[in-house]
Amino acid sequence: MPSSHPSVGGSTAAPRAWHIVGARPNFMKMAPVFRALDGRLSQVVVHTGQHYDWKMSGIFFQELGVSAPDINLEVGSGTHAVQTAEVMMRLEPLLMERRPDVMIVYGDVNSTVAASLVCSKLGIRVAHVEAGLRSRDRGMPEEINRIVTDALSDILFTPSEDGNANLAAEGVDPSKVHFVGNVMIDTLIRLLPQARADAVLAALGISGPYILVTLHRPSNVDSLETLAPLLEVLATLADTMPVIFPVHPRTKAQIGRANLTLPAGLHLAEPLGYLDFLALQRGAALVVTDSGGIQEETTYLGVPCLTVRENTERPVTISHGTNRLVGRDPARLLAEATRVLAEPPVRLGPPPLWDGHAGERIADILLRAWP
Repeated sequence: MPSSHPSVGGSTAAPRAWHIVGARPNFMKMAPVFRALDGRLSQVVVHTGQHYDWKMSGIFFQELGVSAPDINLEVGSGTHAVQTAEVMMRLEPLLMERRPDVMIVYGDVNSTVAASLVCSKLGIRVAHVEAGLRSRDRGMPEEINRIVTDALSDILFTPSEDGNANLAAEGVDPSKVHFVGNVMIDTLIRLLPQARADAVLAALGISGPYILVTLHRPSNVDSLETLAPLLEVLATLADTMPVIFPVHPRTKAQIGRANLTLPAGLHLAEPLGYLDFLALQRGAALVVTDSGGIQEETTYLGVPCLTVRENTERPVTISHGTNRLVGRDPARLLAEATRVLAEPPVRLGPPPLWDGHAGERIADILLRAWP
């Protein structure tokens, strides 16, 4: 159970804040907020179990220096409807019994929208960290989650100025919206000095330049007609320099079903902890990904990034960073990768307020919500 913290504002009991996390990126976003609120609010961490593999979730609590979750809903995998419904059904009785003052939700996963729906109907305030991001593609389940969560939230914390513009265009009361910067970058800045890639590279037998790859979105990996040509591009790039590919469970299962033969230069690895992966990002000649968070991290690090998607909810990584969209066209991916490796883009510097203090700004705003 969570520890009791000193009262805030005299004899009044400390306001109670609950954090909902369900997938890997949520953990990095929560850690700075949790630390900034420590000793100032009573806090409970609820892990929905949306990512339930240790390498995909548990190790991140350890590396991020955050105590183990107070509550684990153990939802596991399932369709979007099943996963969302399970979170709602398991969370509602806990909230009805304990009624926190605010629920802090992160990002755009099913756990996020599920918690927002339950809290909204119970009259519990919702604070959304990473609000306002839009891809304009409702074919992405995450886009639906973003729109619904923002519509239900009482306090919206945006990571970049385009988020404010998006919420204003949707008619959100501007008094609810706070531009605070990117909490993911808080975690990156704090842990970057500890990130060393030597052990991982030695285990893979790699020295010198390398390419780092992550692919996990269903649009890229669930169909062999899409995945196989992308793997062929990676195999071609592996003839130029080693390609390190930590394989998401979804992708690993698909590669296994395909029974594909991959070249020696394409190193398939198990999912990595945050520090190992951060170290690999920092040292990469190029990152190929379909992850939103990695677009942000490479932007801060100044590492060239090619995003295998038709759109991004993080346009600031293109306007201020080193990210480029290549869609799902294998020929375009190969051409852009070849060009970037020959002429790396110039780093423009981090976007505004990506300075390591977003968590502190969020904590200060939350504390002002109480007398």
